[in-house]
Amino acid sequence: MDDETPHTEADFGRVCQRDGEIGTFLHHLQEGAAMGHKAVASEHPNYGQQAVRTSMGRLSLAGHIRWVKEHITAEDNTKRWVTRTYWSGKPRSVEWWTEFVEARHGRDVTSAYQGGLAHLRGPDSDPETDPSAAEAAPQNPDRSGAAPEESPAYRALTSLRATDPRMSLSEADCRALEALAAEWLARGATVTEIVRALTCGLPDTVHNPGGIARTRLERKMPPKPSAPPAVRARIDRAVMMCTMCEEYLPGARLNKGLCVDCYTELVPEAAGNALGALPATFLPAPRHAPQVDVTERVDALRRAAGLKGDKA
Repeated sequence: MDDETPHTEADFGRVCQRDGEIGTFLHHLQEGAAMGHKAVASEHPNYGQQAVRTSMGRLSLAGHIRWVKEHITAEDNTKRWVTRTYWSGKPRSVEWWTEFVEARHGRDVTSAYQGGLAHLRGPDSDPETDPSAAEAAPQNPDRSGAAPEESPAYRALTSLRATDPRMSLSEADCRALEALAAEWLARGATVTEIVRALTCGLPDTVHNPGGIARTRLERKMPPKPSAPPAVRARIDRAVMMCTMCEEYLPGARLNKGLCVDCYTELVPEAAGNALGALPATFLPAPRHAPQVDVTERVDALRRAAGLKGDKA
């Protein structure tokens, strides 16, 4: 939370030891880490999924955690629901959490959700990963004397010999120029474009192919691709979800971040209190109601209507 100092100890004075241990674990997770029951249980060394689920429910009762479902709308009309876990090392009141969730409405979340929104636009709009980028740095021989792995940039330079014998580079030239060629690939150039740039318009005699290759690679380096404009995104709806069962029921009222069933599971006495608070009209009628002579009652109603009763 904004008003908390990073790396400070959380306040778990109102929870049991196990809940405090799991709370401490959650408190030290990095921003954006998965905080579902399964994810936390898979990382925690001492507790399984059911223990984590129960403790997170108690931490919700204590005011440390809330799960919020946020509806994100972007300028390109892509929409999606995102579930976020909000954590506070300090215990917060129900009113504080309510105001926090309400304040999420209309929040600009362009920077936080930019990667996911790009994915929604489809594979054609996603930036392609250049396989040469991971191999941009020259590979050095290991101590065993094994030959270094050939990168796409290195292979582009060695192919010059077959394209134009005047640009036959030595192995030392290829290794020295590999980083420059890799930068071309990282900026979106193809191997064919590199070869064309290094072989077109050569003089009749080339005395220093390595020097010419370096000069052309440096002077004709393509520009860095500009970053695509950010697609603005905002939260147009934010609602709390149950911290234990992860359910969201429209119109359902949560009690300290828990639905009725999960709250009753953690606070069993709440079920009895709820029954005792029912209005009298919803309670069963007394079992010993006064006995009524049905025949006499029917005769009375007939006489009141001017009809002849059975006993008249």
